Amino acid sequence: MQMLRSQTVILFKALFVALALMLVSFIATPADAQVTAFKQAVAEAAAKDKDIAAFYQANKYKSIWTGRGNKDRQRRDALLNAVTNAADHGLPVSRYNPEQLKAVLKQARSPRDRGAVEVEMSRIFLQYARDLQTGVLTPSKIDSEIVRQVPLRDRVSYLTNFSKSSPKRFLQALAPTAPEYARLMKAKLLMERQLAKGGWGQKVPAKSLKPGQSGNAVVIMRNRLQTMGYLQRSSAQTYDGAMQSAVQQFQMSRGLNPDGVAGPGTMTEINRPIEAHLQAVMVAMERERWMNRPRGKRHIWVNLTDFSAVIMDNDKETFRTRSVIGKNQSDRRSPEFSDVMEFMVINPSWYVPRSITTKEYLPLMQKNRNAVSHLQVIDSKGRSVSRSSVNFASYSAKTFPFSLKQPPSRGNALGLVKFMFPNRHNIYLHDTPAKNLFSREVRAYSHGCIRLHQPFDFAYALLAKQTNDPEGFFQAKLKTGAEARVNLNEPVPVHIVYRTAYVTAKGNVNFRRDIYGRDAKIFSALVKAGVQLRAVDG
Repeated sequence: MQMLRSQTVILFKALFVALALMLVSFIATPADAQVTAFKQAVAEAAAKDKDIAAFYQANKYKSIWTGRGNKDRQRRDALLNAVTNAADHGLPVSRYNPEQLKAVLKQARSPRDRGAVEVEMSRIFLQYARDLQTGVLTPSKIDSEIVRQVPLRDRVSYLTNFSKSSPKRFLQALAPTAPEYARLMKAKLLMERQLAKGGWGQKVPAKSLKPGQSGNAVVIMRNRLQTMGYLQRSSAQTYDGAMQSAVQQFQMSRGLNPDGVAGPGTMTEINRPIEAHLQAVMVAMERERWMNRPRGKRHIWVNLTDFSAVIMDNDKETFRTRSVIGKNQSDRRSPEFSDVMEFMVINPSWYVPRSITTKEYLPLMQKNRNAVSHLQVIDSKGRSVSRSSVNFASYSAKTFPFSLKQPPSRGNALGLVKFMFPNRHNIYLHDTPAKNLFSREVRAYSHGCIRLHQPFDFAYALLAKQTNDPEGFFQAKLKTGAEARVNLNEPVPVHIVYRTAYVTAKGNVNFRRDIYGRDAKIFSALVKAGVQLRAVDG
């Protein structure tokens, strides 16, 4: 309510100023009348947008775009150049309509015309600035499981700071500063040039191929791998050692088992069109814009599509392990968000989430009170309750008054250690007794939490910052068998992300499958916003 009142006050002030300026124009000299007419037009046009109105009110309705001075000209030129080339960033050029803006600028003769264009340029500037710095889309509107908090900047501050800065440098500084963004942008341009040349060539007319084979399909696959950059130019017509090595490199870049055999899964990825990969890169750039803030000198990067968890120190990978993520079901998919890891628990108890308790275990206990006997029944006061005293059949999922707990053990669902960054999604990283899942190519099996393949080594890497003997410290706690909380002296940011396209520091572009279908939703929304795939000559 208070915000609504303040917005209304700003708009009324703008309208009041416009009326006051109109009265002044009747008694002003011709030169003054022109200035007054311009300011009046600015006040009237700005009244439709509270932030633009607030800026021009503080600025005394002076121009920052349409004046005849050098500073205004530099700002005009910088903005027009930026929005004309907005497609380089995968932004919707149609939102800014640079050609129409140029035409309107040329046609603006009267002070009133210039006032209207002045405000329109500020509107377009604000739209471009927000799109480039924090994204075209609102993540949660695309998918409710993308719960990332986008670091939106104050719109008035954009105009204020821009008017006091070097226009070109200010606009350039809006793009995400993370090295990954620049790498993605470079990959995008290279792919757009390749698309102009016809993409990656003919699709391989075979469901699978293996070393030693020859024939037309092998030649087509050879040509396609060469165009993609995985195989040097040759006239070989047999699936030889060089081609097997190229297939292995390709498989690694797609997160596939690198056996060098072009089986059905590998062939599907080889034949995936360049447009699909270009879409993935453009979506990754939008996702980078959503995260345009410092990630932390040390941070944990969990890429759901890559089934990996990585510790990064000063933008360098210092530890990596495989992960298992949430199953692709509506109530199990792992959400995307950032938080801060504060502590780990060695020999953890598993407090079964309410949803699992009522949906999975209560029906079993209603049939057999001794089902899932490894779990303790706990009352509201935290006391263990004998199952013989509970009539499970008398409760529903809503009325069941107990919770379930699994004490520390090697068979505990959380394994022997869990890593906590308290959040409303009840998501954390943890060990697991189900080690067999880590050998699989696609690892989406959990209820949403992230299981780690090498949790002990992950713990050692974290503890190395606060003890000279991280392994000894950890193992001493572990051997007691008792639950032990260990705080991190320096909490570590955790980013759970979803990247189907990413580029290594060496420039190798990697792609992963859109396991939850989120990127397809994002690209569809980008297209609706005006983003277009393009082919670039040269």
